[in-house]
Amino acid sequence: MADVTGYPMDQVLQAKPDARAPLRDAAGPDQAPMFDLIELFFFAYRDFVGDADRLLESLAFGRAHHRVLHFVHRHPGLMIAELLDILGITKQSLNRVLKELLDEGYVEARPGPNDRRQRLLFLTPKGSKLALDLSVLQSARFARALDELPAGARAGAIQFLLAMIDPSEREKVSGLVWNAPRQGD
Repeated sequence: MADVTGYPMDQVLQAKPDARAPLRDAAGPDQAPMFDLIELFFFAYRDFVGDADRLLESLAFGRAHHRVLHFVHRHPGLMIAELLDILGITKQSLNRVLKELLDEGYVEARPGPNDRRQRLLFLTPKGSKLALDLSVLQSARFARALDELPAGARAGAIQFLLAMIDPSEREKVSGLVWNAPRQGD
């Protein structure tokens, strides 16, 4: 099967990790935009989130709801301030989404054990089911993609995605992803 560039897909998938894809501009490797990677990343992301978007749309939710559900599911007891830091959004941006999730019974906020003013976020059983359903949808896309690649591709994908993250954030992100205890725990 040939991809959209006209190159056989098996050759594209077997390309050396440091090889420049054929869509590079002729201005030189250090100056030309990497249109191929930019566009492939865009389309991969579009399809990756599209699976979840269709389920969320049936509930009148969007991607912001998904992000909240995901991180509260992965880190029960997350403080609102921690969630704001993870998502990189303002409190006003989070408030509307969080209010909807609270009102619809997907998320609950409990007071902190030491400071009753703290609001710790937890998913309800309904919220946990939705978060898991969304994760299963997206995991199925990853599994299909990894099945087309050589053994060890998952480790390579992890390395690539970590390298895409700003170096100053990698340790924090790694702690979140691999479930290391949050700061202050």
